[in-house]
Amino acid sequence: MTSDFTEVARRARTASYDLALANRGRKDAALHAMADALLTRGPEILTANGEDVARAESGGTPPNIVDRLRLTEDRLAGMAQGLREVAGLPDPVGEVVRGSTLANGLELRQVRVPFGVVGMIYEARPNVTADAAGICLKSGNAVLLRGSSSARASNAAIVAVLRDAVAGAGLPADAVQLVPGETHDSVKTLMRARGLVDVLIPRGGAGLIRSVVEESTVPVIETGVGNCHVYVDRAADLDKALAIVLNSKTHRTSVCNSAESLLVHADIAEEFLPRVVAALQERGVVIHGDPSFQAYDGVLVADEEDYATEYLALEIAAAVVPSLEAAVDHIRRWSSQHTEAIVTEDVTAARRFAAMVDSAAVMVNASTRFTDGGEFGFGAEIGISTQKLHARGPMGLPEMTSTKFIVTGDGHVR
Repeated sequence: MTSDFTEVARRARTASYDLALANRGRKDAALHAMADALLTRGPEILTANGEDVARAESGGTPPNIVDRLRLTEDRLAGMAQGLREVAGLPDPVGEVVRGSTLANGLELRQVRVPFGVVGMIYEARPNVTADAAGICLKSGNAVLLRGSSSARASNAAIVAVLRDAVAGAGLPADAVQLVPGETHDSVKTLMRARGLVDVLIPRGGAGLIRSVVEESTVPVIETGVGNCHVYVDRAADLDKALAIVLNSKTHRTSVCNSAESLLVHADIAEEFLPRVVAALQERGVVIHGDPSFQAYDGVLVADEEDYATEYLALEIAAAVVPSLEAAVDHIRRWSSQHTEAIVTEDVTAARRFAAMVDSAAVMVNASTRFTDGGEFGFGAEIGISTQKLHARGPMGLPEMTSTKFIVTGDGHVR
């Protein structure tokens, strides 16, 4: 472990002690100061981001990845609004999860407490830098940020702005820090910092997440890739179905809650397929389909790799299924357990689908794009967990805490 990292991590630990004692008013004031700073110092952030975008484009980075990297005034405003929304949320620290008086008179309370020091490893999206800093600060955690090298100028600028704002609000600037170093060795150092870092959250592609889960000695909360499905049931309202499919796939393709697979019940395929194929192709979507979809011009042959792929682009895999059960079987085989949607007017079918599908979120007559901390009312999220221990789904403030028991007696001995 490098001496530079050790020093940064120790400063984060010290900052976490101060944060754990900060009341909501102090933390909220810091969050508002961070939001203001993103806007007032926006030009320097956008200049730094422009360097990253230019470097990515000149290096042949795919357009969907460049889109994840790019910041605009509107996206900066969204980042600032996310911080303000977090400030408006209840403070989870100190919340009593459960409490009782035991038979012997001891008073027992289980309360929420910060993790302490949170490490973040993430790719491309510099907005995550502000989201993670804000959520960690409100939940009383110091954060060590390790973004991708493709966003190094953007992340450095954002962290500099946020640190100044936090310090100006009277909280320790070291609550928000970048992990030193630009090589993969710095990532490995963070993953192996057990004892200095309490929990690690990877956010990015399947390769990054797999690497962190398999190699880290620090406990990991796994955020998953999004191979999300939309199933159009035999009892679907086809106008609703078309709108939901188009929004799920084309609203923003470079995010994990974008739909990557479309399943259509055979009973409505003859009527729905011509409509959905034409509408998707009109939006520029490349369809990889089974034989039923291949009957339409421009549809490519789908193979197993297509059904397993998170495209993050204007592409989708598609198939016709004979039943709801067949749709569920397909989802069980290929899903990343992020988000699945059913479009149906049959309440029984909706309930059966929701019970049978084992994913972090199930949408009934709604777009997959709603799986998002902001849309769920959590404020800016730190990631969407697809695992089953500690947290699942969009991770807001309560998910960024642990608990401890406080037991109060009056001279009790055992």
